[in-house]
Amino acid sequence: MRLINSLSGRFLVLTIIFVMIAEVLIFVPSIARFRVDYLQERLELSQIASLALLATPNSMVSPDLESELLTNAEVLNIVLRRDEIRELVLASPMPAPVDETFDLRDAPVTTLVWDAVRVFFNPSNRVIRVIGMPVKGGGVEIETTLYERPLRDAMVDYGQTIFWLSLFISVVTAALLFLAVRGFLVKPIKRVVDHMVRYRDDPEDAHLIIEPRSRVHELRQAEISLADLQTQLTGSLRQKERLAGVGGAVSRISHDLRNMLTTAQLLADRLERSQDPTVARTAPKLLGSLDRAINLCESTLAFGKAEEPKPVIRPVRLGGLIEDVLESDRLRSDADVISLISEVSDEIEVAADPEQLYRVFSNLVRNARQAIEGTGQPGSITVSAAQRDDFIEIDIHDTGPGLPPKAQEFLFKPFQGGARRGGTGLGLAIASELVKANGGKLLLVSTGENGTHFNMQLPQVQRAKISA
Repeated sequence: MRLINSLSGRFLVLTIIFVMIAEVLIFVPSIARFRVDYLQERLELSQIASLALLATPNSMVSPDLESELLTNAEVLNIVLRRDEIRELVLASPMPAPVDETFDLRDAPVTTLVWDAVRVFFNPSNRVIRVIGMPVKGGGVEIETTLYERPLRDAMVDYGQTIFWLSLFISVVTAALLFLAVRGFLVKPIKRVVDHMVRYRDDPEDAHLIIEPRSRVHELRQAEISLADLQTQLTGSLRQKERLAGVGGAVSRISHDLRNMLTTAQLLADRLERSQDPTVARTAPKLLGSLDRAINLCESTLAFGKAEEPKPVIRPVRLGGLIEDVLESDRLRSDADVISLISEVSDEIEVAADPEQLYRVFSNLVRNARQAIEGTGQPGSITVSAAQRDDFIEIDIHDTGPGLPPKAQEFLFKPFQGGARRGGTGLGLAIASELVKANGGKLLLVSTGENGTHFNMQLPQVQRAKISA
């Protein structure tokens, strides 16, 4: 049963079936040809017997010789037509009337085949008349009568011979094809399957990646594709393992870091009550930054596990949020060197999580500022927004040096290419992930010596599903 369910076993069975079908299609015409040859042979023997009779004086033979001639020809009587004379040459008593007459001279193939089928499946011993042409100019027409059962018995014996021969050919052909298919297809496929099973058990082991070796073009292409897939999967698993390690490391320090930030927050609360105008103006910004740092610390482990907290979507006034981001970044940069410009109207609202959206703009603005600072030249960062039919379109332009080639190649992928030397690439990866989680898109429009242009699309309030 296991052999039948295998590819080679089914191929073996199908080969036998198809060869037998082909032999059956050949069998019927072969039987018809055998019947015609058998009857033609009876006519030739009858012609020889008639010529022997005509060669005797007065065309007379003894009854014993006449019976012997008819017996050797296996017929009952012989009628020979020479010129216009139709003559009963040899005859014996007719045991029964003639049941059917067959004319072999101009019979179509379909008629011959149908007559053969009827004889093959008719067990009765009929008396039939056969008409044909004498050979070598021995007359115009020859006719004989004979029993049909000997013809049928000969056809059955011939059919059995063809059956066993066909069966032998089918088995030999199937066996040869079975061995060929097993050697050229089944074994290479089994090798690929075995590689897949071993790789499944330990997908992080690069030694288990299949090495293409098949000489069959289609199988080799499959092995090459499988090797590429396994290589990419192994690399992805290793990267995820490193990210998981980062998440585990961060989880061990997040608690202590949160406590330190909480202490700093308590100290900042006292600064807020200071009478110094500069301190009073700076303290709220400091408290806001500490709040966001604490929230970020608590959610860092989620990113290490390739997860982010589910966003809490609500209406957000985009102008105020952008201004907070730029104001916070102005405290870290020299206003005479880098200009931070917001062209976003206070009337524009988006449906998003405000904390996550703040992180997105903070990452984009910080990356742009650091890129400009790295050149040592003055520059500007401009954020603008416009309302479209079903979304809010936001553009972030900077006049920095543009993204390096590696950062462009691995854009929005963590740990694979930072926008600056020593960077990890986490900023853009986090920004892209958070924008997608809030139902939007973040795209790089252009980058080069004249600066970088990012485009962001976020849902409008009235068309978004707001959750409290």
